[in-house]
Amino acid sequence: MRASLRALAALLSYPSAEVLDALPEIWAALETDPALAPAMPGLARLLAHLGDGDPLDLEEEHVALFDRTRSLSLNLFEHVHGDSRERGPAMVELKGLYAAAGLEPVAAELPDYLPMLLEYAAVEPGRGAELLANAAPVLDLLHGRLSARHAPQAAVLQAVLLVAGQPTGQVPEQPEPEQTPEQLDAAWAEAPVVFGPGADPAADCGVDALAAKLRAAHRNPNPMPAPRPVIRHVAAASQG
Repeated sequence: MRASLRALAALLSYPSAEVLDALPEIWAALETDPALAPAMPGLARLLAHLGDGDPLDLEEEHVALFDRTRSLSLNLFEHVHGDSRERGPAMVELKGLYAAAGLEPVAAELPDYLPMLLEYAAVEPGRGAELLANAAPVLDLLHGRLSARHAPQAAVLQAVLLVAGQPTGQVPEQPEPEQTPEQLDAAWAEAPVVFGPGADPAADCGVDALAAKLRAAHRNPNPMPAPRPVIRHVAAASQG
């Protein structure tokens, strides 16, 4: 178990009272992972922000960032252009990977929800890091957009890229202009983001096939469900 990844998942999840109460355990889990050292100053600022903020304000902030702002969606397939028919099989394979690792996804969330993928990477570090590496262009995109907004949550994306062994800064950090829904839809079609090179869409099931399907997945046209906390026992995880 790589408890630090469960801690990162918690920091991207809806800031429920349970998550806020677990902030000391979350910090303790992060401190155990030397790979996260470059991101620790930013993570410390995020935890201070969560610890000092009014819970209602923190909830509204989370919804405004990740639920109401399509370009910051934590559902990774939202940022990938391709054949929408590939989305269903990719979701099924993700759920299969989670089930094989003994994880049961939160019913209200789609399998491509980043905190859920981090939960998987926590119990399957090798395969999880490989999937995160394939998703690095989208993770870097999110990191750049959050950094441009001076959102403290950018530190979590930096930490996830460190886990994946991928650099930050490949996507320019620039403010996003206000856009109409029609302009946003056009941007989805005109600016595809492709995950890791060379994956074969015809490959058998497994990480390689899933990486190929990540490339081919299309954003979900339906509204996202309300965020739910993924981490429920961070204290226990940090001791495991």
